[in-house]
Amino acid sequence: MSKPKANNFQRIRLLSFEQQALIAATLLERMLPNYQLFSEVTEFGDYDVVANALDLIWQRLCIAGTKVNIEKLIEKVEPNIPEVEQFDMFGVYPAIDTLTAMISLLTALLNKDAEELLNVTKISQASVSKYIEYSFDVSEQEFDNHDVREHPLMQREIAFLKDTIDKVEPLKPSNETAKQLKALAKEDGMTNIGIEIA
Repeated sequence: MSKPKANNFQRIRLLSFEQQALIAATLLERMLPNYQLFSEVTEFGDYDVVANALDLIWQRLCIAGTKVNIEKLIEKVEPNIPEVEQFDMFGVYPAIDTLTAMISLLTALLNKDAEELLNVTKISQASVSKYIEYSFDVSEQEFDNHDVREHPLMQREIAFLKDTIDKVEPLKPSNETAKQLKALAKEDGMTNIGIEIA
């Protein structure tokens, strides 16, 4: 009898810390335009600071010998996290998710904590789930977890994570690795919640 296939989370746990960090950075790359759009529409936060933080994360992960002050980056990113109460729009949620995921990744690098890296994956999926629930007309029918899991956006999210793991498994961190993974994040021209990437 053949073994059941390992799910994405099990597969991630089998990877090295560096490989797990690359997956987290790729997911963040795909989430980042959600924050950019929110920031442009509301004029809240400094998108350039956030984008620069992700660039520095890629350098730290992929260019040997790169020194990055992680604590300083956390201090710079945190003030850009919006408060839900201050914005009467759905876009505040994916914006918060993006930066919460970024803080998780930075905290993971600071403390060498693989669980924080897995959190990035969970935050990205939860962000998709929230968007599906928000866009679902509950008056039409009962809404449950099965609907969320089977929704095309969630199926796309799960497939993207699988593709990212497949891509990362044989890779060693390098400049070329960063380029390949950034390209993968932008390949289908959409963020994790289906917003078109300009």
